[in-house]
Amino acid sequence: MSETILRIPTLETERLRLRAPRASDFEAYADFRTGPRATFLGGPYNRAEAFEQLAALIGHWLLRGYGRWMVADRESDRPLGVVGLYYPEDWLEPEIAWSVFEEAEGRGIAFEAACATRCHAYATLGWSTVVSLIDPQNTRSAALAERLGATREGVFHHPGLGAMDVWRHPGPGEVA
Repeated sequence: MSETILRIPTLETERLRLRAPRASDFEAYADFRTGPRATFLGGPYNRAEAFEQLAALIGHWLLRGYGRWMVADRESDRPLGVVGLYYPEDWLEPEIAWSVFEEAEGRGIAFEAACATRCHAYATLGWSTVVSLIDPQNTRSAALAERLGATREGVFHHPGLGAMDVWRHPGPGEVA
């Protein structure tokens, strides 16, 4: 008998732990995915869809070797959002994606986690470029992309989600 071993690294920042999703994260994740904050992500969804999406976070790691982490508070391990590398079949190219739960909004959580994610993509995976795809109406995410040093370089037309702005992050040699 053989087995498949899934390895999801854990990253730590000053305030955060980027870790594998757990079953105990489901309620916080479902609250986000079933609520109005999921609008820019094609939602809101129902709880069953939220469960499938949480499971897909883990599956992405198995299929691609990278993925999105559950962002948790380092002290309490309370889930605060989902941030990481995302590249589904119908995407333009790999991206840094972020979604923070309501209690994490406006605290720099997405910025801190996205910086750690970009560092991982460049230093560990050896990538030379990465984008973020953002709904043109999502001004908060666009502001975060700018704060991360990304520049808007065009529009990607997704067959289901519609037009998304392409924000190109600075390369490994350009990141401070």
